[in-house]
Amino acid sequence: MNENFLWGTATASYQCEGGWNEGGRVPSLWDVYLHENNLENGDDASDHYHKYKEDIRLMKEGGHKAYRFSIAWPRIIKNKEGEVNPEGIQFYHNVIDECLKNGIEPFVTLFHWDLPQYLEDRGGWIERDICSAFVEYARVCFEAYKDKVTFWSTFNEPRYYVFSGYKIGNYPPGLDDTQKTIQGSFYMMLANALTVKLFREMKVPGQIGIVHSYAPVSGVDNSLETKIAMRKADNFFNNWILDTAIKGEIPIDMLSILNEKYDLSFMKEEDFEEIKQNTVDFVGLNYYARALIKPYTSGETILRINNKGKEAKGTSKVVVKDWFEQVFDNPDSTYTEWDTEIYPQGLYQGIMQAYRKYGIPIYITENGIAFYEDVPNEESVDDQGRIHFLNEHIDAILRAAEDGADVRGYFVWSTMDIYSWKNGHEKRYGLIGVDFDNNFERKPKSSYYWYKRVCESNGATIERSKR
Repeated sequence: MNENFLWGTATASYQCEGGWNEGGRVPSLWDVYLHENNLENGDDASDHYHKYKEDIRLMKEGGHKAYRFSIAWPRIIKNKEGEVNPEGIQFYHNVIDECLKNGIEPFVTLFHWDLPQYLEDRGGWIERDICSAFVEYARVCFEAYKDKVTFWSTFNEPRYYVFSGYKIGNYPPGLDDTQKTIQGSFYMMLANALTVKLFREMKVPGQIGIVHSYAPVSGVDNSLETKIAMRKADNFFNNWILDTAIKGEIPIDMLSILNEKYDLSFMKEEDFEEIKQNTVDFVGLNYYARALIKPYTSGETILRINNKGKEAKGTSKVVVKDWFEQVFDNPDSTYTEWDTEIYPQGLYQGIMQAYRKYGIPIYITENGIAFYEDVPNEESVDDQGRIHFLNEHIDAILRAAEDGADVRGYFVWSTMDIYSWKNGHEKRYGLIGVDFDNNFERKPKSSYYWYKRVCESNGATIERSKR
């Protein structure tokens, strides 16, 4: 592996920081949604807001070369008029400085889902005005941190965010509206292009990319019907992010199908030109599982995701009417308690597909596995299952690099146990355990020490599979 390969871990602001009403931070749509619905929330999360120095020290002691984190828009911009919060600006200066002091590369995401509520009140991502609001927020961040940060990402998982909020309805704002889903998707990708344009106009040092919830598509067989379903699924899961951000081209066959039923007149000619002219330098791929696809059979669109774990295992179902169906009961596969297929080979295949198609640098910006773990009653969780999972997926990355793919970094999700959106705190991904009932005490797991050896050896300690 290249000696400059970035080995690290990742978090997100709302999921780890806490301090939801401290330091001048204003409410996000997640704060309001979770409070109003009396759901488990991230008010305290993992208390990274107060414990970031300890967490970064543990990263250094764990051999990490980089830390992928997000800036909370509600900490930076206080209101719709664009008033900047100096306490929020200083907080991220502190985090970035602590990273640099410890030899850790900050890998910064501008938006990881925590939209300020004052913008949600104005329509959120379904309104064109949000594009300019995002660009101005990005401008503030670029001006503040451009001399310290080399790697910037505009968005984390725009597909997952928009689909969950506007179509599946399991995340705020909790809608099931295809027209609004299309608008939110388009405006987010337009905002991405406009932010890339600003980045270049400001001559910000470094590189700018986008992070995608990558689901490489496989088919149940080689029939023509399955191949057609796979193309539609690839547009649904991947192409409208990756083609748009990297090639500057929204898949025309997808637009043609949507145009038959929905109003696309909000898409302006000049928007397509902005998207075409302002493409990203790199792509971050968040990989948890492939999408195994079969042809559509019958029924209405169903997008049901298991957010309850073992009590709802086997309930996930994805059917897109007239397009495709996703398989969640492959007898040859193993699934997590949350219905996520464990399929390391999909990461290798996905990297190779993406690199052959796009030819730009790739970072695996999230990869990990969740378990129920008894952190409060254990000094250190012996998470051999996670070690095996990570080993198999890093081996897939190493094989892809050996076969010519330009993969430049790997980030385990997540640094420590965090608040996992609608899954709450029970769904634990961290290399470092957090005792949420005892002052958020940090307890490194066996995987933390295993990953330390991987980082320090530049991947040489990975047990390799036979090719």
